[in-house]
Amino acid sequence: MFGRLLSEGAERDDAEPAIAASIGEQMLHMNLLPLPRSMRARIRDISARVPASNAVLVGGGIGHLAAWLLDLWCGDPADPPEQPPKRPDSFRIVEPGGRFGVIIDRLIRRHGAESWTHVIAMPWQEVAAESASWSAATAALPKSAQPSPLPLPLDLVIIDMPESERASASSAAFEMLSPGGVLLVQEPEVPTGDVGVAEEGSEPTPAQMKVESFNRWIDFVKQTSESHSLGFVELTGGSLAVLRRAT
Repeated sequence: MFGRLLSEGAERDDAEPAIAASIGEQMLHMNLLPLPRSMRARIRDISARVPASNAVLVGGGIGHLAAWLLDLWCGDPADPPEQPPKRPDSFRIVEPGGRFGVIIDRLIRRHGAESWTHVIAMPWQEVAAESASWSAATAALPKSAQPSPLPLPLDLVIIDMPESERASASSAAFEMLSPGGVLLVQEPEVPTGDVGVAEEGSEPTPAQMKVESFNRWIDFVKQTSESHSLGFVELTGGSLAVLRRAT
């Protein structure tokens, strides 16, 4: 079953949705690097199979990946499908950049998803810490009384953040997954070459910071694999890690 979850969707190709293609062109003009198309398509395919009540995209950016997901759940606004896949009850897009948040809001309205999709304009670590604190403090109260930034627990989390932040972001998100919940994140690139050791009192070099970040990722994967399911999908431009919380 886990292998089927990770597989390519036979009913869809990797053709980019029209709105996402337009956003992709804007990214090129802004010198922003999108996820590889094969990875965007596989994230969409896997998301279509996860019965998610609460979904979160961490790192909304300019809305490129969000456009793929909203196209999945809503279809093209100009040609909506007769029976789209079941959408989540709530979809939160975490993007601290206010300028990008305005662009994503426009994308949400274009798909008519205002009632269930919202942007959270806060850094992810703040969102995660605040949500975890509220969850612990109000565990004995009715769900309606929990003023958490995120509807908890989460059934689907997609991480689209800089390589150096993926390990910590994934670790915080995994703790908020429901039993059977799924986390998707691009695996950080394996460091190569001898980067040396940072001297005492000096700032580590970018290469040394990359090694530290990758080591944190390895630690997270090792700890998670002891009790939960995980798999890796080799795609053009990188590997997609898929982690599923044990039921």
